[in-house]
Amino acid sequence: MAKRDQVRPLAPAAKRQSSDEEGACPHHKKRGRKCLKFWVSVTAIFVVLVTAVIALRFTVFRVKDPVIKMNGVTITKLELSNGSTPKPGVNISLIADVSVKNPNFASFKYSSTTTTLYYDGEMVGEARNGPGQARARRTMRMNVSVDIIPDRIMSNPNLNADMSSGMLAMTTYTRVPGRMEIGIFKRNIVVEMRCSMTLNITSQQIQTQKCKRKVYF
Repeated sequence: MAKRDQVRPLAPAAKRQSSDEEGACPHHKKRGRKCLKFWVSVTAIFVVLVTAVIALRFTVFRVKDPVIKMNGVTITKLELSNGSTPKPGVNISLIADVSVKNPNFASFKYSSTTTTLYYDGEMVGEARNGPGQARARRTMRMNVSVDIIPDRIMSNPNLNADMSSGMLAMTTYTRVPGRMEIGIFKRNIVVEMRCSMTLNITSQQIQTQKCKRKVYF
């Protein structure tokens, strides 16, 4: 009778817990794998997008410096007395052939441009041109006509000696402020050029020319 009433001992708790975990484990593993795949995909897409934006920023969307160039200068309305001295009261004009090359994939829109003419360190003429634009990957050319102020250049004590030599040293300063928009990127740009030149009085053309260019963002 005592043998029939004997109760079997319960299985250890650790063993029962292990059995329960084995039953639930496959379900949790599937959910974990799906979550892992999701976050891996999101991370990969994010990395690709960031890489693409950086690549575009330094290639297509990169703002390159516009190139300004002085192609030629011609003196007009210059009348000489004795073959070397400008006639008093006669207006003298200087026409500068200036070009702006835009190497970017967007147009360079500029406001009014300014060209100033100096002789012996003194401003003797100035010209202003209206706004315009240099189209994408194109070169825009413009003729800038500078009217020389007769009184300022005639009053310079070095003028007679320079005119007698047949060579006149002058300096021009050109400033082109503008703006460029490439996609979401917008940049204000100022292109400057300073040229030192020697004009041949007889041919009324440039004898020598040296220019320095600067671009400011």
